[in-house]
Amino acid sequence: MTTFVLVPGGWHGGWVYDPVVPLLERAGHTVHALTLTGLRPEDDVATVATADLDTHADDVLGLLDREGLDDVTLVGHSYGGMVITAAADRADGRVSRLVHLDAYVPRDGESCWTATNDLFRGVFTARAAKLGYAVLPTERADGDPRRRPHPVAAFLQAIRLTGEVEKVPRRDFIYCSGWEASTCFRETRARVAADPGWRVHDLPTGHNAMQEAPEAVAAVLLEECF
Repeated sequence: MTTFVLVPGGWHGGWVYDPVVPLLERAGHTVHALTLTGLRPEDDVATVATADLDTHADDVLGLLDREGLDDVTLVGHSYGGMVITAAADRADGRVSRLVHLDAYVPRDGESCWTATNDLFRGVFTARAAKLGYAVLPTERADGDPRRRPHPVAAFLQAIRLTGEVEKVPRRDFIYCSGWEASTCFRETRARVAADPGWRVHDLPTGHNAMQEAPEAVAAVLLEECF
């Protein structure tokens, strides 16, 4: 049995994985879908304003501590790739697999801001103008009303890595090819594909593959579980 910890991307909570969770659970695995600090409906302004990447890595590590989890598969979507990388680097060997679901794979000293492209830096800047301390979700016709303002500090804080994350035995990158005109992960895919320590999987979906193609995402996650 595998223990999965699912970390959402910007503006989202653990609910974004709702289509995937039952598929993993029906296969006999334990699943924890996190909503990060500052993204919870009950979080006040001070909580949102002070949450950063370290806060979110601590959310993951706190879950591992509370539940006594070991041999964990961390899955991070989009910004969540920053979080699972930081958490795995500090997890004292309790993480056995990382899955970056169309997600950032940061190197030491990078932030979400520096790792993304000009399109999304423009989005962050424009959508932070109103509140200052948080980036408002984009206004889209298909936008989920549950999306929350995302703490600015989380997008801006540089990750600090000791090298421990490189010891995680299995690392997967899922590349969503259905939004080629906007994706900020094309170069990341090329980088990890050239590294024998990674496996790359391509899905012909938009960015939110867990919503568009939950069966395909679950199939990748379950690959090494039997």
